[in-house]
Amino acid sequence: MAVIWALLFDTLLGDPRVKIHPVALIGSLIAWLERIFYRSAAGKKEQFLAGMVLSIIVLLAVYDIVYAVMLGISYIDNAYVSYAAEGFILFWTICPRSLAQAANEIRHYLLHHRLRIARAKVGWIVGRDTENLSEGEVVRATVETVAENTIDGILSPLFFFALGGAPLAACYRAANTLDSMIGYKNDKYLYFGRFAARLDDVLNYIPARIGALLYILMAALLRYDWKGAWRIVRRDASKHPSPNGGYAEAAVAGALGIRLGGYNSYFGKVSFRAYMGDPRHELGPGHIRQAVHLMYAVALSAAALTAWYCWQVA
Repeated sequence: MAVIWALLFDTLLGDPRVKIHPVALIGSLIAWLERIFYRSAAGKKEQFLAGMVLSIIVLLAVYDIVYAVMLGISYIDNAYVSYAAEGFILFWTICPRSLAQAANEIRHYLLHHRLRIARAKVGWIVGRDTENLSEGEVVRATVETVAENTIDGILSPLFFFALGGAPLAACYRAANTLDSMIGYKNDKYLYFGRFAARLDDVLNYIPARIGALLYILMAALLRYDWKGAWRIVRRDASKHPSPNGGYAEAAVAGALGIRLGGYNSYFGKVSFRAYMGDPRHELGPGHIRQAVHLMYAVALSAAALTAWYCWQVA
C-alpha cells in the first residue's frame, strides 16, 4: 500500500519545487555542516575524517527523524494513515514523473527546432557544458540522464525501502544528496567528499545491476532489442568511469540500438567517456521518448517487485 501511495503521489504531484521539500532541507543541513567541518588548510586525512563525520551525522539525523515520524504516526492506530504517511515519505525519494517531464520538455523543443532552448534545458539536468551541443548530443545527454537516474532516483530508494522501510529509503536519499553536493573529484572535495562518494557507490551497487536486468526484461516486453541490451551490458557496462553508472546506460543503448558516451566538455575542458552501445541508429528526439517509456516500465516493475517483497515479509 505504501508503494502504491508513493506512485500515486508522484503521478499527481510530481516533484514539487518548494523550500520545505525534504531533499532541500537535507541539502541545507549538509551546507550548514560543511561550513562547520570543512577546513581548506587541513591535511588529507583530517579532511577525509571531517567529511566522514559530516556524512554520518546527516545519515543518522535523517534516519532518526523519519523513524520518529513513523513511530508517532503508528500511535494513531490506523493502517491507512500509516500507509499513506510511509508512501508520502517514499514519494519524495523517487522521481519518475519529474525525470520524464524534464526529458519530454527537451524532446518538445527539439521537435520544434528550438535547439538553443533545448541546450539550455538539458543544462539543468547534466553537469557538462551544453552551449554548443548538436541535436544528437542533446539527445545523448538526455537519454544518459534518464537511464542513470532510473537507478538513484527510482530503483535504489525502492530497494532500500524494501529492506528497511521509509527510514532507510530516506537515509539512502540523504546519502545520494551528500554525493551530489560534496562527492566531487576537485581540489576542494577530493578528500573531504571521498567518504560520501564511496558510500554512494556502495549503496547503488546492487540496484544498478538489478536495474540492468529490469531494463533487459522491459526491452523484451516493449519489443525493443533485448538481446542487444544484454550483449551491450555484458560488453560495455564496466567501461563507465562509475562502478554503477554504466549498467542502465548500456542496457538502454543496446535496447535502442544507439551509442552513448563520447566526448563531453566540463567548464571548458574536454574529456572522453567510453562508448556504450553501437551506433545502429542516428540519435534523434524519438530516442528520448523511447528512453522514457523504458524508464517508466522499469519503475513500475521495480515498484511491483518491492510491493510483492514487502507483502511476503510482512
